[in-house]
Amino acid sequence: MYPKYCYYSKVTKCQSQPIVFPAQHQDVQPGLEYLMDPLPIAENPEYRGSGKLAGKVAIITGGDSGIGRAAAIAFAKEGANVVIVYLYEHRDAEYTKRRIEELGQQCLAIAGDLRSPLVSQEVVRRTLKGFGQIDILVNNHGVQFPQCSILEITDAQLEDTFRTNIFAFFYMTKAVLPHMARGSCIINTTSVTAYEGNRYLIDYSATKGAIVAFTRSLSLSLADAGIRVNAVAPGPIWTPLQPASWPAEYITTFGTDTPMKRPGQPFELAPAYVYLASQDSGYVSGQVLHVNGGTITST
Repeated sequence: MYPKYCYYSKVTKCQSQPIVFPAQHQDVQPGLEYLMDPLPIAENPEYRGSGKLAGKVAIITGGDSGIGRAAAIAFAKEGANVVIVYLYEHRDAEYTKRRIEELGQQCLAIAGDLRSPLVSQEVVRRTLKGFGQIDILVNNHGVQFPQCSILEITDAQLEDTFRTNIFAFFYMTKAVLPHMARGSCIINTTSVTAYEGNRYLIDYSATKGAIVAFTRSLSLSLADAGIRVNAVAPGPIWTPLQPASWPAEYITTFGTDTPMKRPGQPFELAPAYVYLASQDSGYVSGQVLHVNGGTITST
């Protein structure tokens, strides 16, 4: 399933660079954070909120772990109540929920497969029942299945990647939008691969490019309604998706080919989501923030 032999040249080339993580692999996507070694860093203990999201309610898909967990914790520190939507990662979701509650905010954790539009409708129903409002939507979840050639991308993989990474963004947005008021916002997680491409992630990169176009077009569509739409484009970030995607040996040099010579940690993206969710970015819409370790991209 995984093109292990494709990465031998990359690993050999990177032997002189720092070994960041021990070799590891998980068999099922999107992966489990509690099994990772070392654990990702989701929270900056020095981050102090200032009420930028006080009284707000945010839905974050993929909020159980990785970038979603980091954004959820930062939102809570800024005063928001948070709904985290996840697939099957119950233990990771419970940790995130507990941490948000420790910060004095409420958290609703909802398990479901967002490839079905019915799940998005259920998420909205339960959010409104629990909190009575929706102010922020973060479309963040995703999958990636590396292949050495487009010829190895099966019809089933292609449909799974698109249904998860972009169809579900449409479903969540359509379900949430009727309940959003002027001043609300939508934040989509795209990727550096939307701009640079990736020879092993053709279908994934295509969905991330679609998310950029979705963000820009939706922002134009919702401008008159006073709803802002933006995106964040991470580079290589240490999240469960990485060991769940790549061969074990690839992980040992993951992210070291960036200008900063290291992968990012989830907490390093959280302030970007806070910025886009708050009125600090009140005059920003249709834009993509690049948090990628110094990689120069053409926007």
